[in-house]
Amino acid sequence: MEIMDEAPRAGTIEAKDPFATAPPGHSLTEDNSKWAWGKPPQIVDPEEALEKAITSLQKPKVRDEMFKLLYTGVAVEVMVEGYILQSFQEGKFTPDVGILIKPPLGLYISHMAEEAGIPYRLFENENATEEGKMDDKTFFTMMKQNNPRMFEFIKENVNESIREGNMPSEPTEENFMTMDAPQEMPTEEMPTEEMPTEEMPTEEMVTDEMPIEEEAII
Repeated sequence: MEIMDEAPRAGTIEAKDPFATAPPGHSLTEDNSKWAWGKPPQIVDPEEALEKAITSLQKPKVRDEMFKLLYTGVAVEVMVEGYILQSFQEGKFTPDVGILIKPPLGLYISHMAEEAGIPYRLFENENATEEGKMDDKTFFTMMKQNNPRMFEFIKENVNESIREGNMPSEPTEENFMTMDAPQEMPTEEMPTEEMPTEEMPTEEMVTDEMPIEEEAII
């Protein structure tokens, strides 16, 4: 094993002493009151924090800057998270309050953008709503391994449908944005067969007067 005679150059990884870092939990022993976030928060009610955020967004200067960011492609999610982080650092509220106001604040910004006709992205990751979903291949693979009887049953039904000429269509996700328009009612006139106009038999009622027995005169 060769021993390095020369000392490592300052600033390199080799020159860094692994024992010169602060031990775990060191920050918990310091007085954080010198920082704004280390003091009691100014707001503890999430509704109050949301109201102040909305009031700030309604200022013309703040609104215009926000719209500029939306035009440049900054996602609403990034803007809200930035506001929450800045408010926490300034000691306005704690992180848990910021997490609670994140969804309604993001929806409010989206509403403002829609009213102004400004395109926007709600999430930084456009596939955020698709993450965590099980695709069809994984679904049927797991079913084949864990429930082979159900797998064979579905497979046979699909094959029988194909043999009958009914090809399965590709599944499409349905939501309030992709739902098909309601089918129109048929405009063809309903069959209007004329009602029979033949007069109903009108046999004359018997008009013979009923025999009236004369009352016996005593």
